[in-house]
Amino acid sequence: MTVQIRTTRVGYAIAGMLLSGALAIPATAPAATARKRAPAALPAFNSCGALLSYARRNAKRTGGGTGVPTRAGILVPQVLDAPVGVQALADTGAPVPAAAAPSPAGSAKSEATPTFSTTNVQEAGVDEPDIVKTDGRTVFAISGGELRAVDVTGDTPKLVGSLALDGGGQELFIRGDKALVMSTSYGNSPQFGFATDIAITSSKVVLTEVDISDPAAMKVRRSMTVDGALADARMTGGTARVVVGSSPGFVQPAAIRRAPVRHWVPRTILRSRLSGRTFRRSVVACDDVRHPRSFSGLDLLTVLTIDLDKGLFNVDRDAIMAGAQTVYGSPTALYVASQRYIPAVEDGRSLPAQPRTEIHRFDASKPGETTYTGSGDVAGYVLNQYSLSEFDGALRVASTDEPQWFDGVQTGEAQSYVTVLRAGSGALTPLGRVGGLGKGERIYAVRFAGDKGYVVTFKQIDPLFTLDLSDKSDPKVLGELKIQGFSAYLHPISDDLLLGVGQDATAQGRTLGTQLSLFDVSDLRNPKRLAVASLGGNSSSDAEFDPHAFLFWKPADLAVIPLQTFGDTGQTFSGAVGFRVGASSLAEAGRITHPTTPPSDVAPPIGRSIVIGDRLYTLSYAGLQGSRLDTLAPLAFAAFPQPPQPQPVPLPAVGPPK
Repeated sequence: MTVQIRTTRVGYAIAGMLLSGALAIPATAPAATARKRAPAALPAFNSCGALLSYARRNAKRTGGGTGVPTRAGILVPQVLDAPVGVQALADTGAPVPAAAAPSPAGSAKSEATPTFSTTNVQEAGVDEPDIVKTDGRTVFAISGGELRAVDVTGDTPKLVGSLALDGGGQELFIRGDKALVMSTSYGNSPQFGFATDIAITSSKVVLTEVDISDPAAMKVRRSMTVDGALADARMTGGTARVVVGSSPGFVQPAAIRRAPVRHWVPRTILRSRLSGRTFRRSVVACDDVRHPRSFSGLDLLTVLTIDLDKGLFNVDRDAIMAGAQTVYGSPTALYVASQRYIPAVEDGRSLPAQPRTEIHRFDASKPGETTYTGSGDVAGYVLNQYSLSEFDGALRVASTDEPQWFDGVQTGEAQSYVTVLRAGSGALTPLGRVGGLGKGERIYAVRFAGDKGYVVTFKQIDPLFTLDLSDKSDPKVLGELKIQGFSAYLHPISDDLLLGVGQDATAQGRTLGTQLSLFDVSDLRNPKRLAVASLGGNSSSDAEFDPHAFLFWKPADLAVIPLQTFGDTGQTFSGAVGFRVGASSLAEAGRITHPTTPPSDVAPPIGRSIVIGDRLYTLSYAGLQGSRLDTLAPLAFAAFPQPPQPQPVPLPAVGPPK
């Protein structure tokens, strides 16, 4: 069975920075020795001519490319698609075979909207896009390239509506009677112009505004497309901020002088189903595009600010000529980490400069508006959005600086840092830094909670580092716990308890399967592991690399993760596992599987779990299942229609030659 479920852009953000206001602190230097420089707000181009001159000049120095190689693949949003040949179940809303009967107390649904869980997000009050959202009465899920609406007000979930979507890897926000669906559509091959000298990117971001006031009759109101790829998005209140990264594509050196502005500043196309009109314009005006004072590539980082209460017709736009790999949002700011261009050969140096992560800050405190405020940088690269955290006016950043190799010689040893930056006067200014974390290793997980920080590094043994960040100018590592395996996602259960989801491993670093660990972090100088649940069986969980796949429901002390295990004969389990989290214990509460879909005899992978009232709902490409929250016993299943099986094409008869 070839089911592929991939996750959000939690991938490695690659980075480096160049701004004169940012500061490179030597690995062995204390924070107090940091040299202070003048503030360095990024300047904007004063005309399209100035932008074009800058882009053409720097395209020549990079040989016609963007100038910034990608360090690692960017993970795409999770997709719930049935494998080819899988049939739909016969009906929708049917009870699961041999389902346990609901308890009398939980059999009747209240007319009032029940308490429900939301997307597992990094910051309270800052929503993140995902493949499923709910208002407590209807579950809106993206599966098989369609937006599904499932009514969960009765005892049996019921699929009431579906809407076909454009693009791939869709995610959504919901706000009142509107949904904003975001996706990236990839063409089969680049398009070419100017006698094939200039390549135009074939990927497009598609933003779709959907009327969900009647879930049984959802309809598209407006759609917007822009060349590029979706980096990520955040929503506070009714304001969504969508970050798009656009790469200009390759230009033959001889054709650089003929490349137009639209090669570097793409256009948007807005289509309104309400008025029937189509509007075309540049994604941003030339004089609203900022650029680093030192060249940092020719990608365009664009922040599209959308007031969902008004819709797509009025979008605030901000842009920087830099990359867009990692997005983090606090309640009042949006940060984008990007990769820096590292001049090596062109500078005539035998050894290129060490990579640095460039971080751009945008003020997001006003509804419907976004304003660039400053930039800074840190050593190395960041893992994902959890590597950044704003608290008490400062930004904390965890990064790994890997060694470089030249002529077969390693030029140093990998180590990780936590750097504290302060926003102000057009720059993110370093306040303090602690280094030397996990020498020879890289970061696998980060979590900041108030003035505390937790960093996991791994190569063979997993050190969990505990940090005191209360003094911004002097962050300290207070404790270190070494255990076999590693945590890839950390979730604060309380001020004193931390839950890790990752992999068990041998003393030599060979992974053995998914593992949950409960840590006591009440004493930062002496962290302890209180309990462990190793699931073995060559298992893996999407929650290890996609935090949206993780659920912790505090009222029931219930943690739920997707799980797939494989044995010598193939897949042995596909579903979700729940754990009761005690003060010092982890106890498996039950396992959930969805009905198999012929011709496969393996249950479909579960991608998400949500709580509504006294039910736990789990989502797969096959449908939405309701289970009891107390025992996880199945109750009822709403199946999603699946694409028809492809019909075999008869081969032409082959006879003797005439």
